[in-house]
Amino acid sequence: MARILTYNVHRCVGTDRRLDVGRIADVIAALEPDIVALQELDVGRMRTNGVDQAHEIARRLEMAFHFHPAMKVEEELYGDAILTRHPERKIKSAALPGHARVSQLEPRGALWVAVNLDGREVQVFNTHLGLVPREQQNQAAALVGPGWLGHPDRQGPTILLGDFNVTSASSVYRTLSGALRPARKHAAKHSPSAGFPSVMPVLRIDHLFVSEHVRVLDVFAPYDRITRVASDHLPLVMDFELI
Repeated sequence: MARILTYNVHRCVGTDRRLDVGRIADVIAALEPDIVALQELDVGRMRTNGVDQAHEIARRLEMAFHFHPAMKVEEELYGDAILTRHPERKIKSAALPGHARVSQLEPRGALWVAVNLDGREVQVFNTHLGLVPREQQNQAAALVGPGWLGHPDRQGPTILLGDFNVTSASSVYRTLSGALRPARKHAAKHSPSAGFPSVMPVLRIDHLFVSEHVRVLDVFAPYDRITRVASDHLPLVMDFELI
């Protein structure tokens, strides 16, 4: 069995308004994942004391990492990362399209890393979609297109995960479900998996999608004293086997 999680860490600022990178690392460490996908990381930003959050979390977890800055403001970066202690190789990181009519939208991106689990490579795609429906639709179309999931190098076990800012009732979710299987629907167990807002989770906007090579054992959002304050999202965890 292997474990992967996706976690929007809200620049490591909790619902108690405390900036605490170590607390985020502790939440992840307690879950003992093989692969970690993080969103909303600050790197060298004044608002979070100039810390390279991707590097610091990876250091505390003793994992290698790849970071994609979706947004750059001079020397300050903000974006997403994939961490693992298994052999890995970065394949691609790039921006996703926005909405041409709304130029002020926050830039979004995706990161693709291949992780070797016991001799088999798993293609892991981490992303954080925008907030405007047309923007989200453009980004979902790009993800299922030839640059990402439709790329000829995307072979074998595949996991797409992240903060999609949509529920399963959306057209964006249906677009992504046409390319990969929604992990929750195919899980052997049906554990609580709503993750937003963390204080009282009622929405499922963080998702995992998997190829037919991945058997989903469980998908759950751990809710406890620490996870409900460490970020405005709960981590979303998937236990799986490769088939």
